[in-house]
Amino acid sequence: MRKIGLVGGTGPESTLMYYKELNSRIDNLTGEKAMPDIAIESVNFRRAWEYVCNKDYEALSDYLAEKVKCLEASGCEVISLTAVTMHIVFDEIVRKSDTKLSLVSIPKTVAEETVKRGIKKIGLLGTIFTMEEDYMKKDLLEAGVEVFVPDKSERELIAKRIFEELEKGIVNESTLAEFVQIINKMKERNGIEGIILGCTELPLILNQNNCLLPCLDAVEIHIKKLIELAL
Repeated sequence: MRKIGLVGGTGPESTLMYYKELNSRIDNLTGEKAMPDIAIESVNFRRAWEYVCNKDYEALSDYLAEKVKCLEASGCEVISLTAVTMHIVFDEIVRKSDTKLSLVSIPKTVAEETVKRGIKKIGLLGTIFTMEEDYMKKDLLEAGVEVFVPDKSERELIAKRIFEELEKGIVNESTLAEFVQIINKMKERNGIEGIILGCTELPLILNQNNCLLPCLDAVEIHIKKLIELAL
């Protein structure tokens, strides 16, 4: 089994989710005979987020590339970031880390799953950067999938709830109601056929049981790909 490396800490809740799910699922898949070797390089979330907010992408890619190098030096063969937003500098991280391995991209694996399901119009939720920048949309658009995001006020509300609540592990029913209402409005406005949970904390509150549209959980899709490569 290949050793897994995670660039974590962005935020801690999603890192815990990755660690727990990778261990429990691989244990089950191997008939309780093996769990993966996992190394985590945890970044200073406040520092990384400041780089993102200031659009200091050069410093952000330097910081994350160094973490990737540390993981590779520790023997990791399957490496990934554990946050969608940090993929804003994914290509630069690959270049700067000069890794001999392929980093496992969240946007790419989500695009592959969207196409596999035959979805032509998809909604995207995430941090303000994920919804407004192109890094999560690029692979989808290249695959012929139309991508829609909420209106500006809705994007700001979603970003606020992610940062002030979900990043801290806080799940409120009132926030769930807000999110479901936004998704329903997108269905009416844009005719979306599914919704991408494009932030690693969103599955804490949204899932197939409380959303009327098919939910493409970026974390779930990414974890499955990591397990496939590790095994």
